Amino acid sequence: MSGGKNNTSGRLPLTAVLAANSISTAGTSLTLIGVPWFVLETTGSAGRAGLVAFCATLPIVVSALIGGPVIDRIGRRRVSIASDTVCGLAVAAVPLLYFADALAFWMLCALMALNGLAHTPGNTARYVLVPDLAEHAGTTLARAASLFDAVSRGARMVGAALAGVLISLVGAETVLLLDAATFLASAALIAAGVRGVRAAEPLKAAAPVSLRAYRRELREGYAYLFGNRLLLGVVVMVLFMNGTDQGWNAVLLPVHASAELGGARDLGLLTALFGAGGLTGALLYGAVGHRYSRRTVFTVCVVLCGAPRFLVAALTGTTLPLAVTMVLSGIAGGVLNPILTTVIYGSVPDALRSRVSGAVTAGCELAMPVGGLAAGLLVESAGASGALLAMGAVYLIATLSPLVFPAWRAMDDPLPGDPVDRAADPVSSSGPSRRGPAPAASPPHPSGS
Repeated sequence: MSGGKNNTSGRLPLTAVLAANSISTAGTSLTLIGVPWFVLETTGSAGRAGLVAFCATLPIVVSALIGGPVIDRIGRRRVSIASDTVCGLAVAAVPLLYFADALAFWMLCALMALNGLAHTPGNTARYVLVPDLAEHAGTTLARAASLFDAVSRGARMVGAALAGVLISLVGAETVLLLDAATFLASAALIAAGVRGVRAAEPLKAAAPVSLRAYRRELREGYAYLFGNRLLLGVVVMVLFMNGTDQGWNAVLLPVHASAELGGARDLGLLTALFGAGGLTGALLYGAVGHRYSRRTVFTVCVVLCGAPRFLVAALTGTTLPLAVTMVLSGIAGGVLNPILTTVIYGSVPDALRSRVSGAVTAGCELAMPVGGLAAGLLVESAGASGALLAMGAVYLIATLSPLVFPAWRAMDDPLPGDPVDRAADPVSSSGPSRRGPAPAASPPHPSGS
């Protein structure tokens, strides 16, 4: 009986992180739909919706660029708690100021900027804990990574569906209050559930705090990124994917739903269907993905996950064709992150994981501020259909890179923990080994998938 208790205790931190991340992700889905809809309702301007998206995402890039070493020094547990608390307070301030008739547009931009600045460190802190928590729980890294991605997608699906319904019933302002509560619940789960895990605490061996030491630690993360051609190729591709996805989520889909479809309910439905497809894809890959070449599966799915959504939305004005496309694109997108996670997690030492992850996140999210702003300007200058076709073309070109550049072949190199049957088959093997010469960072997450 004691062994069972110990096993249960060992699984508690991983369970807490999965639960906290799912609640935080569900809340983020509420923001993803609630904020653009709130801006469109209160201003009627796609350009202003794009400007709010720009203000919300630029600080995300800034915090990712410089935040990696801070996470290690403060501690991953503390950073996650502080991040969710600040995000909850920033989001709650929007409807509270609105109800008091004191919310100016610049205040909305500033609060969304604060939310973006605090959001990335918390996400990164939880994400980089997964390998240690998997070992602590006595489970495999691949299984924990797939579970982390699957529950996040499930939460995104539920949050999107709730957002669409709740906006119609109680308004976007009340939905933002619910979003604030999810952040605070996530902070409480991490505070209570992640205890006694050395990797979650501040780095004891860190050099004394100084600008010189901080720059050195920051430089180490970027050296890992630029020293790995596969990782660099992934970051460049996902940079364009995330930029266009930000335009889709923050401007193009809300405008399309408002003008052509059934409003907030259809917006929530379509986002939820994409999340349901993503959850299905992640679970399918976790069940059978090890049997196939990672590079082949990734190359096919990355092309299917993005551009078709833009094309169908541009050419149709009804919900059903886009709904079917969102499900199928979601399934394809759901396969991507488990592949990237499995390939990249296994090759970076724990001591560098936070700062390398920060460098990767910064690179992947660099175009997100521009994507939302560009989408708003394109809608006002070329119309919604023209903006959808233009941004869909950018997405398609970016996702063709695995077919063009040889560096992507490294995705099929052997990885520790691969099944024996896969390791014996070079066509079905996977990414760089833990002790290989080209370590990488935690994987980027295409925002739309």
